Amino acid sequence: MGHWFYRNIVEPGKLPLLIALCSFVLTFLATRTVTRLIRAGKGPFRNVTPGGVHIHHVVPGVVLTVVGGFGSVGAGLRGPAAIVFAVLFGMGAGLVLDEFALILHLDDVYWTEQGRQSVEVVVLTTALVVLVLGGFSPLGVDALTPEERQNRAGFVLTLGLNFLFVVIALLKGKFRMAILGTLVPFVAIVGALRLARPGSLWSRRVYRRRPRARARAGLRAYHHDRRWVRLGRRFQDLIGGAPHPVPPREPGDGDRR
Repeated sequence: MGHWFYRNIVEPGKLPLLIALCSFVLTFLATRTVTRLIRAGKGPFRNVTPGGVHIHHVVPGVVLTVVGGFGSVGAGLRGPAAIVFAVLFGMGAGLVLDEFALILHLDDVYWTEQGRQSVEVVVLTTALVVLVLGGFSPLGVDALTPEERQNRAGFVLTLGLNFLFVVIALLKGKFRMAILGTLVPFVAIVGALRLARPGSLWSRRVYRRRPRARARAGLRAYHHDRRWVRLGRRFQDLIGGAPHPVPPREPGDGDRR
């Protein structure tokens, strides 16, 4: 185990990345634990509101990310300084992405349905970093042999095709598959070949005059969401906490114009 760790993590200079990932995950879990305790009114933790202004933890997160990021660039891949800055960067990124939904919506949606996007981004980021630690390179460069890399035409063609699959998956509304496909091209290929999600740009343009394709895409999306969305939400609630329940609408709400 020690030999594998040195050969695959320490020797290639991936130790700061591993430290940053661990710091990132632990900071996110600790932050979610504290915010859930604050929400439940338990423990000594309270919101920070100097002068009546709620200071979200994205604020110290941005500071730590900037310090850790610039420090990591200056410190290089080895040495104690690289480890320290990796910890700071991981902590900052954990605090920032924990409130990704707030940044996206410019509103405090932490405990709403929109707030689930923060948990989803953290999980996706963790998966991407794990793939990078495992040796995956963007757009399948790691899968090319030295001979293929020397052949510029083949090299550019491979990158172009993989990038095209990623773009098509994005246009089809398969954002997770497109992002993961930048490191695992097979995932992007599957996303590019399958039917587009209803409401995606591809569906609106390509399926506009193809009612059967629209119907098949809608049916497939329905069965996919029915099978996986509930499971995904349970997982998000387990690690991030369930959002506030939406109050029932009163009779006549939304009827006025």
